[in-house]
Amino acid sequence: MSSQVTLPRLGQGMESGTIVRWLKAEGDAVEKGEVLYELDTEKATQEVEADASGTLLKILAQEGEEIDVGTAIAVIGEPGEEYSPPEPEDSGDQEEQPAAVEEPAQQEEAAAPQPEAAKRAENGGRVKASPLARRIARERGIDLASVHGTGPEGRIVAEDVERAEKTAAPAAAPAPPAGEVEVIPLTGIRKAIARRMTEAWEAPVFQIAMSADMTAAIRLREALVARMREGEAKPTYSDILTKLSAAALMRHRAVNALFAGDEIHLLPTANIGIAVAVPNGLVVPVQRSCETKTIQELAEERADLVARARDGKLRQEELEGGTFTISNLGMYGVERFVAVLNPPQAAILAVGAIEERPVVRAGDVVPLPLMELTLTCDHRSIDGATASEFLRTVKQFLEEPGLAL
Repeated sequence: MSSQVTLPRLGQGMESGTIVRWLKAEGDAVEKGEVLYELDTEKATQEVEADASGTLLKILAQEGEEIDVGTAIAVIGEPGEEYSPPEPEDSGDQEEQPAAVEEPAQQEEAAAPQPEAAKRAENGGRVKASPLARRIARERGIDLASVHGTGPEGRIVAEDVERAEKTAAPAAAPAPPAGEVEVIPLTGIRKAIARRMTEAWEAPVFQIAMSADMTAAIRLREALVARMREGEAKPTYSDILTKLSAAALMRHRAVNALFAGDEIHLLPTANIGIAVAVPNGLVVPVQRSCETKTIQELAEERADLVARARDGKLRQEELEGGTFTISNLGMYGVERFVAVLNPPQAAILAVGAIEERPVVRAGDVVPLPLMELTLTCDHRSIDGATASEFLRTVKQFLEEPGLAL
């Protein structure tokens, strides 16, 4: 008995996804739990496992096609089983009536194809179209109401939109000179970034900044590297900062918070997101319960997350549930910057490079390795005094890590 494979909802807010690559072909044997295809969502590209064993009888969704959650994308059945598309549903159990004799004019009118507007009216005015067809129509300025659908039940698919564009297109205009404009369509990740940045812009934010003397943190990292065993990930300043920020968040729980409309949710554990640059944009995998882990454990976890983020292998759950975010551009030589808030989180910490600067100590000018910390806060969740106390604690922990114990 065959069963349909439908596109799953892999995370909160997911409405559609794009099939990147099928890892099985029609006729191949499939085991339950075996990776069946790769799916691109707005947050990540991830492998999806089969939920049944059998033979892949039919692939219904092609690679590169954007599919709504819950839509049938394949059929798995018994070996040797023949797949046949489902019969269209009967419109009713009415008895056949003898055909009425029509006048010639009436017969001619009935033979004409039903106008698209009439079809839309029968469907309550809603145009049936695949997500990919809607996107292509939106990008090319095509009215879907004027497009004839050839998919199931008259649904408009991508090929219908492209065909309509060719039919309606006027004589081609002269091509612009080569090299003037390059159009790059937004990927799922870039769309998610655009949406998230728009959400962040709506939040009333403020920033505060402090410089931390990194002398003690540098000694700490050198000691941790010296204690490394073969094959372990090398601890970085980001790992030290993650651990110390988690300790500070536990002391200032108002910063470890999410804004939820008429409520502020204070979280009991520090789930810290680390901003990672990837080829198509930026992702923020989350390290959970950071206050309970050692710096070396955080380093191992961070190395694994970053590697899989750059390979597009993160799982949806690894991108959700963050309570605070750290963005570090120090490795690029950036001295200071302002990070954009990651709603609904209450704050995000921007970290610059460690640089030697002249500082007056006991009347003498001495060089110290300083690092700029800039905290962006959602004013709906926290106030300036609370944010300042938190950032001062982070600074104190960096200058004397033993205080975090």
